Amino acid sequence: MFVFVCAGCGTELTAPLSQVALPVHARQKYGNGTQLPVLMESGTFAVDPDPWGGPWRVWDEIDPGEAQTRGIYAPVPALSDSKPGASVVAPGDIRGTRLIPEKRGGACCGLDGADGPNMACEACDLPVATRIDDCSLWQAVRLSPDAVRRVPVGGTRAAPLSWAELTAKGERTPPFEPIATWGGRLGPGHYWSWSPRWEAAAGQALAHLLVASQGQPVQVPGGLAADVFQRALDTLLPPGLPKRRAVLAGPGRPCPDAGVDILLLPVHPQTGQTWTPAGAAASAYPVPLPLGVWLWLVSPRPYLPVPASGRIPQDVLRDDPLPLLPHCLFRADRETFRDTLVRLPAVRSPWLRAILENLTRGAAADLF
Repeated sequence: MFVFVCAGCGTELTAPLSQVALPVHARQKYGNGTQLPVLMESGTFAVDPDPWGGPWRVWDEIDPGEAQTRGIYAPVPALSDSKPGASVVAPGDIRGTRLIPEKRGGACCGLDGADGPNMACEACDLPVATRIDDCSLWQAVRLSPDAVRRVPVGGTRAAPLSWAELTAKGERTPPFEPIATWGGRLGPGHYWSWSPRWEAAAGQALAHLLVASQGQPVQVPGGLAADVFQRALDTLLPPGLPKRRAVLAGPGRPCPDAGVDILLLPVHPQTGQTWTPAGAAASAYPVPLPLGVWLWLVSPRPYLPVPASGRIPQDVLRDDPLPLLPHCLFRADRETFRDTLVRLPAVRSPWLRAILENLTRGAAADLF
């Protein structure tokens, strides 16, 4: 466990926190005017290895060699020149700070952090963090790496859970959920949609699937995995045979055979490490998926009706009204897809650069 303290005066700025992996949807901007929940679970923090926020430099001002040293292998609109390594925490875990009113930024419904750190240490007034809670953004506080220090507390650090323990907990991420909206003429409301977490996870995985395809068609498992990936793969990749085969693999799953080309694998939510296959499957291309998404794909919950007597329990599927489902086909998150693809060296291949350029021009809009 750790607490973060002000680098200027030593005041404690957080509750005790355990380190976990940064969620794949940490930088996601979802919809327009939606109310996204808190990014980090209470009692946890994650370190963002990349810069975030201003100042910015447009691509034409950046030397390609410098971009590659930062892990960027294809053009992007702009790169942040801020200091990397911010620690991301839940707003409710912050202590001993005050908001800086003049650093509101350009937000319309909350704070977006566009003007830099907007939270100061109450004791010494040093700007120490940036709170983000504007519409369409995940709510979080980013502790500035040059303004805070991390101090161990609570004795020996607990070991991460094993894969067996994680799968036994079975904390799945449902593929669709109600999305809250800000109040309009009719007041606050919500609509039923594909999960933003799934859309971000699919954006990251789709970039890896394209690299793993080597420009050939790819076949993913049927069912929900096909709903999420197959339409985009069939659109972005050329038709024909043979197809490279992708399967779900991970803890508790049968060992894939030697003919598998691509593995859809879970990522440990605490360490950020992708599950490592053994044997012949070790040579297949690993495609990372958040554990909660992976668990749902390998063990979906169909909510089938079951016999009941007396009053119908709350969790029994009713035929009136019909179960809520998304009103549109699944779409991967565009920005997560782009940000992942430009960080994969294979994007320098002409066919992948063409996909990226078409995305920048707005092509394949129905996929993202």
